[in-house]
Amino acid sequence: MSQPSTAPAAPAIPAGPRVPEAVHRRRWAVLGVLMLSLLIVVLDNSILNVAVRTIAAPAPTGIGATQSELEWAINSYTLVFAGLLFTSGLLGDRLGRKKVLLFGITVFGIGSALAAFSGSPGELIAFRAVMGLGAAFVMPATLAVLMNVFERDEQPKAIGIWAGGVGLAIAIGPITGGVLLEHFWWGSIFLVNVPVVLLALALMVWLVPDSRDPRPGRVDVPGVLLSVVGLVLLVYGIIRGGELADFTDVTVLAPVLGGLAVLVGFVLHERRSDHPAIDMSYFGKPAFSAAVAAIALVFFALMGVTFFSAFYLQSVRGYTALESGLLLLPLAVAQMAFAPRARLVVERFGARTVCAAGMLLVALGLAAFALFDTSTPVWALEVVFFLQGAGMAHIMPPVTVAIMQALPREKAGSGSAINNTFRQVGGALGVAVLGSVLSSVYRGEIEGHLGGVPAALRATAGESVEGTLAVAEKLGPAGRDLVAPAYRAFLDAMHVTACASAAIALVGAVVVAAFLPGRAPASPGAAPDAPGGPEGDTPRASVPAPGAGAGESARR
Repeated sequence: MSQPSTAPAAPAIPAGPRVPEAVHRRRWAVLGVLMLSLLIVVLDNSILNVAVRTIAAPAPTGIGATQSELEWAINSYTLVFAGLLFTSGLLGDRLGRKKVLLFGITVFGIGSALAAFSGSPGELIAFRAVMGLGAAFVMPATLAVLMNVFERDEQPKAIGIWAGGVGLAIAIGPITGGVLLEHFWWGSIFLVNVPVVLLALALMVWLVPDSRDPRPGRVDVPGVLLSVVGLVLLVYGIIRGGELADFTDVTVLAPVLGGLAVLVGFVLHERRSDHPAIDMSYFGKPAFSAAVAAIALVFFALMGVTFFSAFYLQSVRGYTALESGLLLLPLAVAQMAFAPRARLVVERFGARTVCAAGMLLVALGLAAFALFDTSTPVWALEVVFFLQGAGMAHIMPPVTVAIMQALPREKAGSGSAINNTFRQVGGALGVAVLGSVLSSVYRGEIEGHLGGVPAALRATAGESVEGTLAVAEKLGPAGRDLVAPAYRAFLDAMHVTACASAAIALVGAVVVAAFLPGRAPASPGAAPDAPGGPEGDTPRASVPAPGAGAGESARR
């Protein structure tokens, strides 16, 4: 019988060259800078959602934007952001992730300043596109830099903190927007980014190390162009379908089918190229493909429910933008509490069990919306938001780790781009498809109550609960009979959409349960985690010293 004390330690499989000691010492400070950059990019998109009413008001309160112009102020950002995510990740691997990160945050800051002082809806749409350009270079670079400053064993913990930051930004965006709009003009929601960008730039120059693929090979120009064209066409078609609430319209089908055709061409080109932008063989690994699918499916379901929950809280329940934002705090608290420690649960039960349970928890939270009405207690809402946050916290870190650790460290930018592209496309699909379901059911329910509405206002009254309530207010006493039917119609539509969202989350649970790996068997002779917490870096020492963490022994 072999003795554990004399058996050689199982060699660790490195994810690339060891992180230089000087970089390793400041890894947590670097993560803090990356979180700051990530925070303003994600937070800004959620801030705008609470400001649309103010921006739609005539000057000087707003700029008199129409509903279509407001939608494109949001969609221009999404279109540029999603279309360039993959390309920006490739450029980061080739040119240097720090350079790409500095470029992205600078462009984002310039776009924010310009958007704050937009004089017309057209200018706002253009400057939001500039912000999307900057954000497309920031988002993948943060995760790619993270993978290059942390050793493999600490990457799950760092990714957990990164994922918790995404949840925090989504939740505090509406709160920040509500506070700013109560005290300042509408442009403050963009101008607030500028000082944060300046601080982030200074800290990046000081702390963040540069890294790149040492052997990038030739640039796959056709592959890059195909990815941009395909993603832009696909996302545009999805957005257009959400606007029309009709995915059979030719203006929807043409870009969607065109985008899918171009992306099929991209895949075929990558498989045949001797210098592909992304090695498609990774998608042949069930664990990798399942993780990518899980990212897309969970954001499909979650972004769809986030879309209609805003209308439920503000239009039906009567909460202000700030109060609605505060109600989302349990989601952020759960993300911050559980995401950084999800790795410990994965070590105990395996990624398959943890992610499947997380998906089921998200599905349960989404299904709960099918029971909500105009008198549901606030505590019930808070419990549901907390459950959703807890579920997300046990999905995002493990699947992100699965994606990022499947690729060599030198290709971290590409891995991050894949992760973020599928998340963005999944989220856009969720808003468009589930938004269309919400609109279709609402229109069918409210149509029978619009007989007394003037013909000129009937189309507006039937668009959404916001449109019906606006028409009711315009009609005065004659419009009072529309309010109750509008609430009932919206709740019916929300219940159907919630069930559809829950079904999507259940599909995600089946996918991860079938294809993600289970609990990894313990390696003989493997050292336990070092008691020093963040200082425990087993791969940095060949054999841990008895009674000491590997990270400590490597430094003595």
